[in-house]
Amino acid sequence: MLKNDRYTYKVTWSEDDNEYVGLCAEFPGLSWLAKSPEAALKGLRKVVTDVVADMQETGEKVPEPIACKQFSGKFMVRLLPEQHRSLALQAAETGVSLNRLACAKLCADT
Repeated sequence: MLKNDRYTYKVTWSEDDNEYVGLCAEFPGLSWLAKSPEAALKGLRKVVTDVVADMQETGEKVPEPIACKQFSGKFMVRLLPEQHRSLALQAAETGVSLNRLACAKLCADT
């Protein structure tokens, strides 16, 4: 399996272009327009393959596929002190930790 097949691809309809557009999360500047979703994906995969080959030739760092990354489950969020206080109060009033409340709010839309 080619490592490029591990990248995160998405095909969606572009009303502005009146065509399907292929996108790759690891290469946000790349896209491919086509009349069918299959052609959009195929074209984008070819572009990604070419870009990766070019990056390797020039010694540039090639993005690691998101699917292959290891995540710790931790990240820092900065917010206004008033927002922090409000969330801490909500957590205390509902009897959960601030971490659990923040996780629930962040994951509510996923």
